[in-house]
Amino acid sequence: MSMSMFSKLESVELRFVELESSLARADLSGKELTKLIKERGAIAELIETYRLYKNAIADKECAQEMLRDNDPETRAMAKDELESLGVTINDLEDALRILTLPQDPNDDKNVIVEIRAGTGGDEAAIFVGDLLRMYQRCAEKQGWQCEMLSSTPSNVGGLKEVMFLLKGDKIYSRLKFESGVHRVQRVPVTETQGRVHTSACTVAILAEADELEEIVLNPKDLDISTTRSSGAGGQHVNTTDSAIRIVHVPSGIAVECQAERSQHKNKEKALKVLKARLKERAEREQASAMAQDRKGQVGTGDRSERIRTYNFPQGRLTDHRINLTLYKLDQVMEGDIGDVLDALASHYQTELLKQEMAQV
Repeated sequence: MSMSMFSKLESVELRFVELESSLARADLSGKELTKLIKERGAIAELIETYRLYKNAIADKECAQEMLRDNDPETRAMAKDELESLGVTINDLEDALRILTLPQDPNDDKNVIVEIRAGTGGDEAAIFVGDLLRMYQRCAEKQGWQCEMLSSTPSNVGGLKEVMFLLKGDKIYSRLKFESGVHRVQRVPVTETQGRVHTSACTVAILAEADELEEIVLNPKDLDISTTRSSGAGGQHVNTTDSAIRIVHVPSGIAVECQAERSQHKNKEKALKVLKARLKERAEREQASAMAQDRKGQVGTGDRSERIRTYNFPQGRLTDHRINLTLYKLDQVMEGDIGDVLDALASHYQTELLKQEMAQV
C-alpha cells in the first residue's frame, strides 16, 4: 500500500472515531443525528476493511518473527501462515482500492424513474408498461417501496409515459446506469404478418432531492395549474380538478402529477419531482465537460441511440455499453436484473480504477 493511501485511510479512520464520539452525545438535534449517521454509514465498510487489513499486517509481522524460531515445526507453521496472509492482504488491498474510489454523492438516495415511449408508436407505449412492471418486480425482490407519481395511458393499453418513486437503501447506486434508450425487438400484438419490429423507450433515473439539501423554490417562479385527471380511476375521474401541473418559469421545466385524488398530495409529489429535476439539471451544468458520460442523458428516443436491446424472439438481453449478453430475458422481465446491475457497477469501478492508476 502506498503512503498516500495509508495517510488517507488513517485520516478517514480518525474521522470515524470522531463520528462515533459525536453520536454518543445526548444533545443532538434530529437533523444533526441524521447527518452524522449518514456520514458514518458512508465510511463504515471502508473502516471495517481497513481494520481487517491492519490486523492482517500485524499477523504477518508475527509470522515473520516465527520464521526465526529454532523449531522446524514453528517455522513451517509460520511459512503456511505467511502464504495465507499474503492472499488475504492482497484481497483486502483490492477491496480498499475500490472503497476509496471517488463516491457519487447521490448513491444513497431514493430515485424518481421516468419512462417515456420513443420511436415505435403503439409498440413503444406497450414496452413502457413492460419496463414499468420489470422495475416494480425488481423493487419487490429488493424490498424497495414503489410510489406512483403520474402516468399517461396510450390507446392500446400501454403507457405513453410513466413516473414513479422508489425508496430504499442505496437505490441510486444500483439503478443509475439504467438511464438511456432501451430498445425492444419483437413481434407486436398488432402485427398480423409475424414480422419483428424494433421500438424504443427512454429511461431517466433522477436522484431524489432530500430535505437536508434544501432546494429552495421561489413561489414567484412557479406557474401552478389544475386539470382533470385522466386514465383509469373509476367514478372519480373527470369529476374534480385534482391533477397538478407546475412549470418552473426560469428553467422551463414542467411536471405533472395525477396519481392521487387529493390536489394537495399531487402538488406535494409534483414539487418533489421538480426539485429532483432541478437538482439533476444543476449537476449536469456543473459537469458539462463530462456531459457525454453522464447517464442522465437519455437522448431523443431514436432506436439507434440505445444502451440496451431486449430481443424477444431470441430470449436475449444485450447491454451495448459493456458488451454483456444474457439469454434469460424472461427472468429479466420478471425483475431479475441483478446480473445486469452488478456487471455495470463492476465495469464502472474498473474504469475508475484505471483512471486512478493512470494518475499515480
